[in-house]
Amino acid sequence: MTRGDRVVADEDPVVIVGMAVEAPGGIDTAEDYWTLLCEEREALSPFPTDRGWSLRELFSGSRREGFTPIQDLGGFLSSAAHFDPEFFGISPREAVAMDPQQRVALRLAWRALENSGINPDDLAGHDVGCYLGASALEYGPALSEFSHHSGHLITGTSLGVISGRIAYTLDLAGPAVTVDTSCSSALSAFHLAVQALRSGDCDIALAGGVCVMGSPGYFVEFSTQHALSDDGHCRPYSAHAGGTVWAEGAGLFVLQRTSRAVRDGRDILAEVRASCVNSDGRTVGLTAPSERAQTRLFARAMEQSGVTPEDVGMVEGHGTGTRLGDRTELHSLAATYGAATPSRGPLLGSVKSNIGHTQAAAGALGLAKVLVSADRAAVPPTLHVDEPSREIDWETSALRLANKLTPWQARNGERVGAVSAFGMSGTNTHLVVAVPDRPREAK
Repeated sequence: MTRGDRVVADEDPVVIVGMAVEAPGGIDTAEDYWTLLCEEREALSPFPTDRGWSLRELFSGSRREGFTPIQDLGGFLSSAAHFDPEFFGISPREAVAMDPQQRVALRLAWRALENSGINPDDLAGHDVGCYLGASALEYGPALSEFSHHSGHLITGTSLGVISGRIAYTLDLAGPAVTVDTSCSSALSAFHLAVQALRSGDCDIALAGGVCVMGSPGYFVEFSTQHALSDDGHCRPYSAHAGGTVWAEGAGLFVLQRTSRAVRDGRDILAEVRASCVNSDGRTVGLTAPSERAQTRLFARAMEQSGVTPEDVGMVEGHGTGTRLGDRTELHSLAATYGAATPSRGPLLGSVKSNIGHTQAAAGALGLAKVLVSADRAAVPPTLHVDEPSREIDWETSALRLANKLTPWQARNGERVGAVSAFGMSGTNTHLVVAVPDRPREAK
């Protein structure tokens, strides 16, 4: 916290006490997620054939002049259609009308609470907040079309109902807010949850993001803009980065104030040292990033967290693998983290090289990567970087690119990591967390 120009320690900081993740490659536990990362696996796969997408038209259409050819690769949730409506008291007819993002979010909320040692059934009527990042991704028929599911579609496809569905099902009495700031949605939602806990709007908060694509529309749009990878692989911070790869995923975290977590006997996974959000303002184009805004954001996070760049062992960047996005981010990171003492700067990476760009859920999957990496005391490598980007001088900058599995030494009894997510909306987010160092056997 800050008062004027003075950093004031939060006497009762917000902490993470539980988490749940789903990622491409059949990943549905933190342990599986870590295995994917440390084994340097890429979890991309051909486009699903069971969603009714016109794949032949999609691939042939993108090969016209003026488009980047769409490759038959992306990051898809194999469990997107898996849902037990009866468990949650939902009829099969209504379940089919629900955007899969609602189903995945509801499933993960239950698992995240159980991971924190909380029985979801015990939360009825309590001040529990639910903050979810998500974007509308074209699921189901238009509301104006008459169908067997009419009557359920207005709630089944509403963004606001993603968080509201969780609050309704679990009978939560705290705020229920769905946030759409494009690819920074998850960390924007996380930021609002942190603020809500600090202000007393809720005692416990669920926060994170979810993304399941109802259509291949984002592939088409980025093919048009020449921002889609031409070979189906995402190469963050590489000299040969040529575009991003779209993916699906979800991550939810359970947050409390430290005093409440200790009183309840929770296992504290991490302490939130800083949560910052700002906007690009006017740039050369509506979706173009701002180096000035990102640099200011990183500096404010350092001030708010009370740590120095030397204290941060890992930065999970946004790292889309697009030329403009990576260049802007690298310049901003170098201005802040690159100023650390040589050889003591943080290791930089992006999980998008493993699973693709999970859009509204990107920040949540990035945060999950920081937590599992700190827990295992190692930083996994970023894939597909045969030659690092030439946008910064890696030799003189203290910023280092994570190109192999590297031990992460604790400093002052903890491991401090940072996560970034930037949206085409112009909303930038940056989070700093501290994970206590504990013997692996005790975790």
